[in-house]
Amino acid sequence: QVHLVESGGGSVQAGGSLRLSCVASGQPYLSYFMGWFRQAPGKEREGVAAIYTNGGSTYYADSVKGRFTISQDNAKITLYLQMNSLKPEDTGMYYCAAGTVPSRRIDWAGEYNYWGQGTQVTVSS
Repeated sequence: QVHLVESGGGSVQAGGSLRLSCVASGQPYLSYFMGWFRQAPGKEREGVAAIYTNGGSTYYADSVKGRFTISQDNAKITLYLQMNSLKPEDTGMYYCAAGTVPSRRIDWAGEYNYWGQGTQVTVSS
């Protein structure tokens, strides 16, 4: 099992930056990929960014390309999301997730079987 705990959310003005962290415990080595998702009130959960834990390719939603960067530490225990040039539409609950079954659809929430509790990000105009 993989236990995930997010931190780093908060309230910022448009144009500001935040760095989210997700610490994985338990059996993090089981994860083939990890990702960040977000959900705004009244909207479906959407994939923001994801990464294969073997150091492979990454995925970014079109809405965050060039502004957000996903990374992991060498021990593959902590996942990060650096968010720059934040916009009000980036507001939402951000969730860290891990997938322990190989998949090519790391942008899809259904492929992830472990989830954190979320951290709130609020961007004001």
